[in-house]
Amino acid sequence: MKADFLNNAIEASKKIEGVNNISPKRFLNRELSWLAFNWRVLELAQDHTWPLLERIRMVSISSSNLDEFYTVRVAGLRELVRSGITKLFPDGLTPQEQLNLIDVNARSLSEAQQITWNNLNTELTENKIFLLEQFQLTKNDKIFLEKYFLEQIFPIVSPLAVDPAHPFPFIHSGGLAIALHLEMKNRKKTLQALLPIPANAARFIKLPAKDDKCLRIVPLELVLLQALNILFPSYNLVGHCLFRVLRDSDLEIEDESEDLVREFETALKRRVRGDVVRLKITKDAPKNLKDLIFNELHVDQTEVIEVDGILGLEDLNEICSMGPKTLCWTSYKPRMPERVKDFNQDIFAAVRRKDMLLHHPYESFDIVVKFLFQAAHDPNVVAIKQTLYRTSNQSPIVEALCIAAEAGKSVTAIVELKARFDEATNIRLSKQMEQAGVHVVYGFIDMKTHAKVSSIVRREEGKLINYTHFGTGNYHPITANVYSDLSFFTCSSSLGKDATKLFNYVSGYAEAEGLNHLSIAPSFLFNDLLAYIDAEINAALSGKPARIWAKMNSIMERNIIDALYKASQAGVKIDLVVRGICGVRPGVKGLSENIRVKSVVGRFLEHSRIVCFSNGVDLPHKNALVFISSADWMGRNLHARVETMVKIQNQTVKAQILNQIMAANLADTRNSWVLNADGKYSRDTENLGEVSFDCHRFFMENPSLSGRGKVGAKDVPELTHLND
Repeated sequence: MKADFLNNAIEASKKIEGVNNISPKRFLNRELSWLAFNWRVLELAQDHTWPLLERIRMVSISSSNLDEFYTVRVAGLRELVRSGITKLFPDGLTPQEQLNLIDVNARSLSEAQQITWNNLNTELTENKIFLLEQFQLTKNDKIFLEKYFLEQIFPIVSPLAVDPAHPFPFIHSGGLAIALHLEMKNRKKTLQALLPIPANAARFIKLPAKDDKCLRIVPLELVLLQALNILFPSYNLVGHCLFRVLRDSDLEIEDESEDLVREFETALKRRVRGDVVRLKITKDAPKNLKDLIFNELHVDQTEVIEVDGILGLEDLNEICSMGPKTLCWTSYKPRMPERVKDFNQDIFAAVRRKDMLLHHPYESFDIVVKFLFQAAHDPNVVAIKQTLYRTSNQSPIVEALCIAAEAGKSVTAIVELKARFDEATNIRLSKQMEQAGVHVVYGFIDMKTHAKVSSIVRREEGKLINYTHFGTGNYHPITANVYSDLSFFTCSSSLGKDATKLFNYVSGYAEAEGLNHLSIAPSFLFNDLLAYIDAEINAALSGKPARIWAKMNSIMERNIIDALYKASQAGVKIDLVVRGICGVRPGVKGLSENIRVKSVVGRFLEHSRIVCFSNGVDLPHKNALVFISSADWMGRNLHARVETMVKIQNQTVKAQILNQIMAANLADTRNSWVLNADGKYSRDTENLGEVSFDCHRFFMENPSLSGRGKVGAKDVPELTHLND
């Protein structure tokens, strides 16, 4: 199937046996869809047009993704099975049936990761980067490594005997350890022991090399094995193996908890000691060590992966940082919007001129940070309200809020404690802000606050003016360098009031009624989406143009999917760009013949959420309805999270979204996989050559519309033009 949705007509649909309007097979399975996404990530590691170290980074990401999948999703399914729950999921599968399919798929994926890494390791050697094994170490190497061990590792490593007096130690989730079978010198007494690999030490160590163009590396486990004579001076090594543990990492919070922070701190400690959901162990490990590990960790063979290669492939990311820049992407510096320069870095003045949309990482996230710092130092700013779902450990956003509070401004931060794997960071930052005088609100116990909003109130000529920022991604300056997201700045009074009502809803349970251009989940967003889809259906039935363009990370909400099927059957043309999980089965005759789905996975992680409705005209058009959102179309986002969907009214911003961002994603062939009616993804290999269109390259090389300022938009290319 052709990946260029912008310029190619919808291809003929297919009849799929057993798939119809009421069959569970009309929905694709969530977990298998996620695994398919991770296969796409791994496929990039096999793409020889990518720089070598960037391909290794994709192996690392694929491995890390799979680990998280097991600690959260698989752990949840196993808990359902243990509880005796056999309820069918929307796709017709029971929890156990899903686990069976996941196990087969994930084992194949793990094997493919190792094969891919082995091939990449060969290419590393060709580029004079050597990951050495023990037999390849020279005498000088061993002297260097012993010195390194004594200075850098010996103080933090803990050799642990395992016998009746020394119980099997706890290994945390993600922890690597070497299991040892030792024999005392000059005696037949044996010892079993563990050597946990310190998590706070580098996994790979660079060896001295005579040639500056040569990079020689050894893994930390090899260094530890070389140092056994120091750690166990009275013993000889008989056998050993490496193993890695993954544990259930989902949190359970009591709904009636009186102190949410204390409850989360307790839950985080419980997470550390979660049940083992996956054990990886080196292939051909000695039987006595395998038996010891299996028995002590209470795992059976179905939970074990025997690895012929490296355990903890995500650590390969360290090699990417050590290698030469010539084997990485050419560095990219985000653009600063000209309009902000026109106003001498005064972001308030730039936004006062007209609404502005920034497309990260192509345009700098520093503007968002400066927006808050300018507010913190501006004597005319009287109040700041800010949502925080995820941010960096040393967050400049938090720093700006603290400065503002210490300057006497009214500052409110809505911090989401339930942001998975960032809970501890958010607790620490919350305490830091409270000490500075920020009003910290933790939102709702039973749902996450996932909206991305900043609201700044500034006194101007005796009036209070709202400057509002709505984002599709997190206030995280580090991930903003690789996540493709949107930042919308406005001083619209109606959107400012809408944002205030949102904050009042989260902080004081005040229902957000009478909203102008903002839809909020869980109150209105779901029903608003259904209403907009229904309007397209009515337009199609009336013979008017009817089309939907949407871009998101995931879609699984069954009512939304059924609404899309109904729209397709009415003649609405629907193009979806869904990076990850997708429950929609496109191109099925009689069900979804007017629906196309593609996934864009490339140098940058597509993260923005956009939806466009043709509104009785053909897309793109100035009268189309265009929205940006914090929400994916998942049940959790639409029914159990606080989310936003913002209606775009400014014509320049609308044109930027329709003619550049959506058009480029729809036209992309370089980074695109097309979802077929059988539920499988295929890459448009015919268009992977020099003629392929790369949306990421397009965004890097070309300025965007709304930030051009007095420079004007004459040099801004549009893939399409708004119809009048």
